[in-house]
Amino acid sequence: MRRHCPLPCVVSPSRALWRAPARRAPHALQRPPSLLAAAALALALSACGGASKLAEGTGTGAQPELPAPDKSLFPTVNVAEAKGWPPGRTPVPAGGSQVSAFASGLQHPRWLYVLPNGDVLVAESNAPPKGEAASGGLMAWIRGKVMGSMMAKAGAGVPSANRITLLRDADGDGVADSRSVFIGQLMSPFGMVLVGNDLYVANADAVLRFPYTEGAASISGAGTKLLDLPGGPINHHWTKNLIASRDGSKLYATVGSNSNVAEGGMAIEEERAAIWEIDRASGKHRLFATGLRNPNGLAWEPTTGALWTVVNERDELGNDLVPDYLTSVKDGGFYGWPYSYWGPNVDDRVEPPRPDLVKRALRPDYALGSHVAPLGLAVAEGRSVSGAFLEGMFIGLHGSWNRKPRSGYQVIFVPFSKGRPNGKPMAVLSGFVDPEDDKAMGRPVGVALDRRGGLLVADDVGNTVWRVTTPP
Repeated sequence: MRRHCPLPCVVSPSRALWRAPARRAPHALQRPPSLLAAAALALALSACGGASKLAEGTGTGAQPELPAPDKSLFPTVNVAEAKGWPPGRTPVPAGGSQVSAFASGLQHPRWLYVLPNGDVLVAESNAPPKGEAASGGLMAWIRGKVMGSMMAKAGAGVPSANRITLLRDADGDGVADSRSVFIGQLMSPFGMVLVGNDLYVANADAVLRFPYTEGAASISGAGTKLLDLPGGPINHHWTKNLIASRDGSKLYATVGSNSNVAEGGMAIEEERAAIWEIDRASGKHRLFATGLRNPNGLAWEPTTGALWTVVNERDELGNDLVPDYLTSVKDGGFYGWPYSYWGPNVDDRVEPPRPDLVKRALRPDYALGSHVAPLGLAVAEGRSVSGAFLEGMFIGLHGSWNRKPRSGYQVIFVPFSKGRPNGKPMAVLSGFVDPEDDKAMGRPVGVALDRRGGLLVADDVGNTVWRVTTPP
C-alpha cells in the first residue's frame, strides 16, 4: 500500500523553481527556518516517493533499461539507519567463501592500500567541514539541511580522524596483530599510492608526498605538497583517489563534482567532475577525462592496459535513474555530466543546455544499477578469494539513501573476458542491512586484495576491515 505523503510531491521542478523562493522573498534567507523545522520536514519527506518499477537486473550491464525521468521537488528518502555490528554478526560471504575481521575498532575506515611488504594502510577519514551552498535560495537551504540530517542518520556524520593507520599481520593468520598511526594530522585523506620510495596521499584539497621506508610503523613530518586539488568551501564530493601509471611517471586523481547537476552554476565546477593526470616530477596537471560526476575507484585492466573507474551518477530523477557505472576511461573523453547521462540522454534540468557536449558524450561500459554508490574498485588479476572470481573487478557498493527498494550495500564482482565486462554482477559480500530492523550494520567502501589473495573490505559504519577468503 502506498503511504500517504504529507507534503505535495511536486512534479518536474526546474532550477527556476528552486530559486523562486529567494526571488519572491529574499528577506526569508536572513532568517532561515529552524533545525527543528528542517528535521520535521525530513521526517515528512521520508514518506514521499514511490518504488522502483524496473524488473530486477534490467538496470545493470552494457545495455541497461532507462525509464523516463521521474522528477519531484524532493527526492525519495529511504535511509538505512546506521547501528553497527551486534556481537557475533558479520557480513555474509558468497558460497564457498568465509569472512573474518582483519581489524576492528577503527574510526570510519574509508580506503585501503596494500604495501609491497604486505602491510595494509587504511584511511580513517570523513568529510571536511563544508561551507553553505553558493546559491539556490531558501529551498536549497532547506534541502541541504534535510540531506545533512539523512546522511548523519546513515552514519556519515561522524568527525574525521584525519589519519592513515598501518595494519600489520606479522604471523600471517589473516588478522592484524599490530596497528599504528602511520600518518596523522591530515585533511580528510582518501587515496594512497606508493611509487618507489615516495608515498602519495590525496587529501580533500591537495596531493602530498611522504618519504617511505619499508617496514616503518610510522612517518613523521607534514609531507611535501605536490599540487592543490579543488577543495573548499563547498567541496560537495570530497573523496580524491589516486593511482600511478605503469611506469610511475604520472599520477591520476579523481575529483568529484561540487553539486548534483550544477544547480549552483558551472563556475564552482571548474576542473571538477574529472580525472586529472599529474606529472609526478613537476606537479603540473591536465584533465585526462571529464563529465564524470563523482569518480572514485581506479584500476588498470591487465589485458588491455586501460584505465577503469567507477562513477556515482546524479540523483533526483527517480528510483531507476541514473545508473551508476563501471567504465574504461579514454584520454580526452567526455562522459556527459551534467548535460546528459548514459551517452546522449539529455538532463533538461541543466541550464543553459550544451547540445555540442551532449553530441560527444561517451556511453559508459557497464551499468551497476541506480543509486548503488560504487566506491571501491580492485582487479582480481588471477588471484582472489575464489575460483569464481579470477578475471574481473571487485566493487564496493556503499548503498543508496534515496531509492525504494534500497540498492547496493554489498561487494560485487563483475566478470571480465578479453579485457571487457562479460556477464552479470555476482555478490561477494552482502548482509550489511539487518533484515530484522532494517538498519545498516555496515557499509562497504574501499576494497583491495592482499598479498595472499584475500579480499579486504573497508566498512565505515561497522568500523571494521573485513577479509574474505576461500577455506583451505
